[in-house]
Amino acid sequence: MPAAGEFAGVIDPQVRRFLEQARVGRLATVDAAGAPSVIPICYQIAGARLFTPLDEKPKRVDYGNLRRVRNLRARPEAAVVVDRWDEDWRRLGWVHLRGRAEVVEPGELHRQAVPLLREKYPQYREMALEDRPLIVMTIASVRHWGDLSLPPG
Repeated sequence: MPAAGEFAGVIDPQVRRFLEQARVGRLATVDAAGAPSVIPICYQIAGARLFTPLDEKPKRVDYGNLRRVRNLRARPEAAVVVDRWDEDWRRLGWVHLRGRAEVVEPGELHRQAVPLLREKYPQYREMALEDRPLIVMTIASVRHWGDLSLPPG
């Protein structure tokens, strides 16, 4: 398997394809006291940014009270891992992104992100993403390992 790769300012095309085809990532944040939290996310990559919405929840939610939002407001450092598991361990692979993340209210950057998210996830076409904040992570480092080729078919 290939050795871990490092970020050189531009995301390698094979890494980008892996990130684009993956359906879920895991967002890691840390609170003011240093306690970590990890949650699964839907996301989209554009340039050196990762976008993940604070989408509609089954229950009524105060978005400012979500742990990931509180954590990012206290400490903007974040990480995202996107991986592929396979019983054939030659197919294992992962990408680890690190950077600074912020909660972005509707505005220009937000308007750019919403169509990208809807293109990747048809479920978002029925949600009012334009009215909700989203998290934007500016990617500072990219590491990867393993087989990042696209799955067959």
